[in-house]
Amino acid sequence: MKKPLNILLLTAFAPILIVAGILGFLTPPSLALMSGAAPYNLFHIFFGLVGIGLLLTKRLPLARAFNVGFGAVDLYQAVASFAGLFPTALFAYKRADDVLHIVLGLLLVGVGLFADRKSSPPA
Repeated sequence: MKKPLNILLLTAFAPILIVAGILGFLTPPSLALMSGAAPYNLFHIFFGLVGIGLLLTKRLPLARAFNVGFGAVDLYQAVASFAGLFPTALFAYKRADDVLHIVLGLLLVGVGLFADRKSSPPA
């Protein structure tokens, strides 16, 4: 049986969040393309763990909800960075963060909303 795209995306994305958070702590600020702020790193690790927890339930609606929700948060973070809204000062965004938030946000929301939908029977 073929795995739903939302499950596959979250299977790849959740560990990436955890690794990104850990690398944020390990990468010297002078070499970092992305923010290395501790709260930002903890945010990634926490939500990566949440994503893995949702995967363990094997419930597609939860994977879809995570993808849409986290994607929306990513898009908000890009807006927040440009507009100086919370949590910009706390997370210390860099332009690379903004670009990644826009790309990942659109991908996650798009897959979450439009992939794995049950097609309705023909009328």
